[in-house]
Amino acid sequence: MLTTRSLKPAEVQKGWILIDAEGLVLGRLASIVANRLRGKHKPQFTPHVDCGDHVVIVNAEKVRVTGNKAEQSVFYWHTGYPGGIKERTVRQRLESRYPERVIQKAVERMITRGPLGRKQMKNLHVYAGPEHPHAGQQPQALDVAALNSKNVAGGVKKAA
Repeated sequence: MLTTRSLKPAEVQKGWILIDAEGLVLGRLASIVANRLRGKHKPQFTPHVDCGDHVVIVNAEKVRVTGNKAEQSVFYWHTGYPGGIKERTVRQRLESRYPERVIQKAVERMITRGPLGRKQMKNLHVYAGPEHPHAGQQPQALDVAALNSKNVAGGVKKAA
């Protein structure tokens, strides 16, 4: 009889992945990153263990949203004071001081809630520009645009 192999936390081998978000569609990028953070791309995936990789995302300010979502998709939060509901569109958040938070929130909402999800989110490193301080870990580049033509805003244009 075959039994399912369950990883122990000490047996997990974490890799480092580098993704360039320039021109990529936000939701498609977030779902790929969420799967990598959880470890679902690995054959030894164990649901109750943090077996995902570290993901480094650069050029977060150049991520794209399709359709009218830049103006119509609104983030709300409350300050805690009476009448303190605040709102900001995706475009305003991408043009603000911390554009990397758009990707962080998109991925965070695709990760399971709870202690394991919070631990997995600490393996996500997002940077607005092209530089990152994780060169010593030698991250492997993952070309998300090549996985599917829909991953790039506007699709891939074929040469005539």
